[in-house]
Amino acid sequence: MTSIETTGKTVEEALKAALQQLGVGPERVVYEVLEAPSKGLFGLIGSKPAKIRVTVKPLDRVAIAKEFLQKVLTHMKVNVTIEKLTHGDSVILNMRGDDLGILIGKHGQTLDALQYLTNLVANKEPGDDRIRIILDVEDYRQRRAATLTSLALRLADKVKRRGEKVVLEPMSPHERKIIHMALQGDSRIHTYSEGEEPYRKVVIALKK
Repeated sequence: MTSIETTGKTVEEALKAALQQLGVGPERVVYEVLEAPSKGLFGLIGSKPAKIRVTVKPLDRVAIAKEFLQKVLTHMKVNVTIEKLTHGDSVILNMRGDDLGILIGKHGQTLDALQYLTNLVANKEPGDDRIRIILDVEDYRQRRAATLTSLALRLADKVKRRGEKVVLEPMSPHERKIIHMALQGDSRIHTYSEGEEPYRKVVIALKK
């Protein structure tokens, strides 16, 4: 946590100075009065300023993400329960409910867009505690990864039989990575991406 010490004629003045230095609002900090201000003799001689230590409270970025997500879902009139899971350095927010296809979209495009916005909101405030949030719906991403892996293996076999490269439909960076990872151990197959986002595609070809 970040802490600084500031002084001022009053505690309020010292706190205002600290908030300006830290670039945060009063709701983001706690402070401790180290030295109370004193006016001294006749209000002039030996007066002392107030001295405080101000500490920035740690952000609960997951709570911020869930609050944003819940507001969006309420606006969409979608009722869900949100499960929090952890996977390595990432936090997974898995949504469960009825008829949630609207949250997934074609090949997960809506889900990816919502995930992007949620990460922007969660990491809006500066700090070295930024997190990566993965949104999921009824374990869709796991099922999609299995589908893409199966597709990659099937198309690789086709390429080896016919000797012709195969160009897949445009995919997100995450889905392209799944294809590459699925075939990286095949000694006869070479995969690469071509095109510009958001129309970048994976190409499966024979190694030369």
